[in-house]
Order: sequence, then C-alpha cells, then structure tokens
Amino acid sequence: MRPENRNYAFAGALVDELARSGLRHVCICPGSRSSPLAISFARHEDVKTWIHLDERSAGFFALGMAKGLGEPVAVVCTSGTAAANLLPAIVEARQSFTPLLALTSDRPPELVEWGANQTIVQSRMYGVHAKWAVDLPLPEATPDLLRYVRALGCRAYATAAGGVPGPVHINLPFREPLAPEQAPEDFSTSSDEEAPHILAGHPDGRPFTSIPRSSNPAGRDLGERLSAELSGEERGIIVCGPQRAQGFPHEVTKAARALGYPVLADPLSQVRCGTHGLESVIENYDLFLRDTELTDRLRPEVVLRFGATPTSRALGQYLETCRASRHILVRDGGWHDPSHLATDVLEADPTEFCVGLTSEVGKGPGGTGWLERWLSLRDSAREAVKESLGGMDELFEGKVFSQLWGLLPEGSILFAGNSMPVRDMDGFLPVGDKSVRCMANRGASGIDGVVSTALGVGAGTGDPLVLVLGDLSLYHDMNGLLAANRYDINATIIVVNNDGGGIFSFLPQAGYSDLFEEIFGTPHGLKFGPAAEMYGLEYSRVTSWGEFEETVSRGLASPSTAIIEIPGDRARNVELHQQVWTRVAEAVRAAEKR
Repeated sequence: MRPENRNYAFAGALVDELARSGLRHVCICPGSRSSPLAISFARHEDVKTWIHLDERSAGFFALGMAKGLGEPVAVVCTSGTAAANLLPAIVEARQSFTPLLALTSDRPPELVEWGANQTIVQSRMYGVHAKWAVDLPLPEATPDLLRYVRALGCRAYATAAGGVPGPVHINLPFREPLAPEQAPEDFSTSSDEEAPHILAGHPDGRPFTSIPRSSNPAGRDLGERLSAELSGEERGIIVCGPQRAQGFPHEVTKAARALGYPVLADPLSQVRCGTHGLESVIENYDLFLRDTELTDRLRPEVVLRFGATPTSRALGQYLETCRASRHILVRDGGWHDPSHLATDVLEADPTEFCVGLTSEVGKGPGGTGWLERWLSLRDSAREAVKESLGGMDELFEGKVFSQLWGLLPEGSILFAGNSMPVRDMDGFLPVGDKSVRCMANRGASGIDGVVSTALGVGAGTGDPLVLVLGDLSLYHDMNGLLAANRYDINATIIVVNNDGGGIFSFLPQAGYSDLFEEIFGTPHGLKFGPAAEMYGLEYSRVTSWGEFEETVSRGLASPSTAIIEIPGDRARNVELHQQVWTRVAEAVRAAEKR
C-alpha cells in the first residue's frame, strides 16, 4: 500500500528499516509534530509501542529496556522542550554504554529562530553526549531520499549497538500535513521504477544495508600474552566493576582460581551472585577496607581491573594507596581510571581476555598465603556483619539488602537507586549462588529517572523486579509510576524514606548544623501512600523486619506493582553504619593476629 503523503513515505521507510535491522521496541510520547513517526511505528507489526505521557520518564524507560535487553530501543517525541527532556537519559546512556535511539521531531527550518511556537534549535542538541547525531532533510518521496533514509536507519541502529554502544540522535523536521492525509501529488514527480521497491524494502526481509557483527574473539591473544607474566606474581587482586558482558562471571572466576587471586566484585559486575565459581569472590570489602592499618598490609603487586569504576569509595581509596602496584585496566568501552593509576591499558573483550588468560595459567594458589589471607578477612567480615545485623531489630537501611537476598527468586532483577541504596547494596549484599541480576544507573549516577529505568528493565525482560531507592529518587520520578499499571509490570518498589538526602549525613557538611537541614538534609515530610493510590498500586508501610519479609514476599508473588515504604532516620542511620564498620574492623584485626 502506498503511503498517504511524503511525510509518511519518509517516516515509514525509516521505521521499516529500523525494524528490519532489529528494532523491537519504541517508547512514544504524545505530540502533533511527531505524528508521522508515531503512526508509522504504531502501524508496524514488528515493533512494540510503549506510550508515555512524560518525555523524561519515556527516555529513562527506554534506557532501562535497552539495558535489560542489551539491544537498541527507540524513543520518539515532538519538538521543543519535549526533546530537551530526553537529555538526562541520553547522558546516562552515553556514560553506561547503552544503545538508545532518540528520534526527535522538529519544525521545518524556515520556522527555526523566527519566533514560531514550540520551536527551538534541535540540531545536535545533545552535543557530546550523543554517540552520533544527524539532522535529516525535509521528507520527499523520491527514490534518492528514500534510499538515503533506509541506509541511515541501518547505520543508526548499527552505530547504537556496535563497538562501544551508546545513544544515537536522529532529528526529523516535518512540514504539514502531519496527519495521514492523502496527497497523491507528493508522488507525481517520480516515475522511477525503483521507488516502489525502496518503499517496500527488500522482499526477503533483510535490511536495506547489511551490517554484520564481527565474531572475532578480540582480546584472547592479549590474555594469553599476559598470563605468562602473571604466573610469577602471587600478590594480585582482581577488581570487577559494573559490566554486563555475557559469560564474564564464569571466565573471570575461572581465571582467579588459576592465578590464586581474590576477586573484589561490585554487585553490578554480575560476579558476586550466580552459578559460576564463587570460591575466590570477596564481598564486604567496602566495610573492612576502611581500616587503613589493614590496607597498609594488603598492598598487591598486581591489580587486574575490569568494568566501570566500582561503587565503593573505600575500595577506590585503597587502590590509590597502591600506586606502586602494576594496574592493568582491561577496557571494552570508556576509560575508567579516575585516579590515573593504570600502568597497562588493554582494549579487549573482557570475557575473551579471561579465556586467553586462563588457557596459559596453571599455577593455582601460591605458597605465600596471599589468597588465604583475603578469604580469612572475607569470612571474618561476613560473620561480623551477620552478627551485627542479626541483633539489630530496628529498620536499618543497610540490612535491607541482606534481608532481600533470602527473598529474591531465581532469575530476578535487583535494581538499586543512587546515593545510599547502591552503596548499601555493595556493602551488604552477600555472595550467593542464586542467579540475580544487579543493576543501577551508574553511568552518570543521577537520582533522576530511577523508577522509569527500572520499570523499563522489568517490562523488557519480563523478569521479577525489585527496586530499592530513596525517597528523593521516588519523588523525582513519580511520573514514571504510571507505566507500572499501564503495562502490568511485575515490580516491587522498596522506598527507604528518611525524609531527605540521607547520604549527606555521612559527609563533612553534616557538621554545619545551622545550615545542614535546609540546604543538604532537605526534609519534605512526604509519605508515599497517596502516590501509590493515585497510580493504582498496592502500598504497605512496614515497621518491623517481619512485616518487611511478609510484604516483600507478597509483592514478589503478585503480578502487579507494589510500593513498600520503610521509615528511617538519617542521623540514626549514620550511627548504625558506624556500629557495623566498627564491629567489622574489630573482627578483621582479630583475624589478622591469628
């Protein structure tokens, strides 16, 4: 069927080619200028549409879906400030290497900077945060332009997904008619027999431009080359920051066993939890590496680093004391070395690198007792945490993640908000042989869009989702809750409500009592029951760990979304954290003396 007019020929060709290239999901926000895109997507049977009323939430929802699926997801919006609202999600996508396609509709060029309503300069408006940005010409139904827009669709999808994934921005100006009104004259200038073929695309369903992915196991040879050097280095550690490479947890723990190195695994590395070998994996390092007397005695010769910068500040400070060590950074995107410690930077696929590393190493643990020492510290810290939390009846924020571990089902997703929740996940989530995927927005580490991102992950994967976030994060993205019921997402949202910015109570600013509450603590007095009621979600406010276990279990068993509110006190939260840190420090010091 021939499109109604040039706008629909152009937009339809782009949408069809994106679908042929692999696009399966698009988030669409309402707007008039974006009608050709929105209607073309809605008509396409191979692309599922997700409708959002708020562009900022839509951007983060698409981001979360792309993170969960590991493939590009598109978001469509109208012109003006609607497009500006996508910037935070695009920033996070660029920083976290997430493939996102931002399709912004625009006014025609004769209206830009002439005072036309809802018109701003949208050309390359996301600047350095877009991996690639392109301004399309005004639509025409000519063979040359239709061929161009199809080729561009393939290139945009491949650019977002390929190499180091990231966001791609396509800006599309449209003149009226924006509705699918019949305009036969739009096609009268073309008698080229090629035009129908280009409109329809290849009949066999393949993309207009084929862009195959390389299957070369890049990095295996680098691992093999390094393995001989590391065979003589027994005092080494492996640091795994946030990453999502397939097969990495199995291969890196296999390499650790061969080398005799402990693995300090951020939960977001996917190494702390799973069915891979966990014998050398260390948790609670964030708690015991705060002891400078201990870290002075734990200087490694080699630090092998994978993934993005770890969450733990204590780990970062420990690594900074190891400047004399050899720091080998294995990177497959970004340059995650904020302290400028790397002595060797190897560009390689981390999984393939570890395969190569293991294939040439066979020494196993050495005779210095290095690995055994780390495992002893881990076990002592683990026992101290268990005893501390076991005797803590009050609702301590750090205990949320240890309690959650026993409740999470196999194959679930645990998403942590930024500021305190992701730090508590790092500090208190235990090592375990359950397949739980840990996620967060750690690219730019903002508190905005957390609800929408997490719900996007849940919608895309269909896996049970538990989101733990602070009250300010939930307040910041309450609009995102609309998607929960609209799309029947199985999510349990746990909000720790300590009436303000809890993380600031750990910082030096907390000592300035005359200014602290107004500027940093920012109490708001909100309770989230009315928000849950407004969006038609289940709601519970718990006051004990028994109630917590009961309501979380009920939320996980329900196919819908529930909000569980945990009251907290910011000052008391600091005291309880310090109690645990002190207990862990005493335990590891005692272990060191044995």
